[in-house]
Amino acid sequence: WEFNGSFYQPSAFLMMGIPGLEALHHWISIPFCALYLIALLGNCMILFIIKTTQSLHEPMYYFLSMLAVTDLGLVLCTLPTTLGIFWFNMRRIGFDACLTQMYFIHILSFIESSVLLAMAFDRFIAISHPLRHPSILTKTTVMKIGLVIILRGMVSLLPIPFLLKRLTYCRKTELSHSFCFHPDIMNLACADIKVNVFYGMIILLSTVGMDFIFIVLSYILIIKTVIGLATKEECLKALNTCVSHICAVLVFFVPMIGLSMIHRFGKNVPPLVNTLVAYTYLIIPPALNPIIYSIKSSHIREALLRALRRK
Repeated sequence: WEFNGSFYQPSAFLMMGIPGLEALHHWISIPFCALYLIALLGNCMILFIIKTTQSLHEPMYYFLSMLAVTDLGLVLCTLPTTLGIFWFNMRRIGFDACLTQMYFIHILSFIESSVLLAMAFDRFIAISHPLRHPSILTKTTVMKIGLVIILRGMVSLLPIPFLLKRLTYCRKTELSHSFCFHPDIMNLACADIKVNVFYGMIILLSTVGMDFIFIVLSYILIIKTVIGLATKEECLKALNTCVSHICAVLVFFVPMIGLSMIHRFGKNVPPLVNTLVAYTYLIIPPALNPIIYSIKSSHIREALLRALRRK
């Protein structure tokens, strides 16, 4: 412990695996390894197919590439500490290392939320203004949107590590997960955390919250446009292009909202439920997104089959 008057700061935190199932961690690591492997291989495959297939060099697939890179980042952020606990019971993580992991996990989560909003905007333009779509979302515009998304996440979350470093911590240093999460670290402090709570809520609502609202509005406008189409076949064809994105939105936002609510209001929620929701939030979307897009996108599926035939 570092001591300076009444100021205490732990040199390290202790991470938690799955509470009550510590004896089964080696067996539990098998499905986790499978999910991590699917996420790594699936997202790399998506990136490879989009890069090597000229017909996929369109805004929709540029945004899908951003989603795949973000998912890879989330996997690489949590994989070392999660498997370190399951395989070697390596629970200790340095204070600064924990803040760094937390910062990147939250940045990548915010980036994924913004990319999903950009994809919703792309679908709205493609369905509502199909002839103007190529001129509105040019390659340069897509790159600018990507840069704004990254800067938005980095700048909005930059104060969080400094707000945590200023706090005085109690003797309890055990986290609730196998990764570092802002509300989890914040709740270990003995000091007044009102600033952290207020800033965290403001940032969450003004970024992820607004993204979700605008995604819903985009789909309201898409449905309004689709209803006005001449035939039922055109209607179904237009909606079919959105199915993959709707699945990705639900897979990401439902567990994220659930985890945020549990950390802020679910004081009596069993630790096992908290842990399972956290793993669902950070591991399931990166593993499922490549599968969803490979199954539902005929262009991705056809490009994958061509690549396999060449091999």
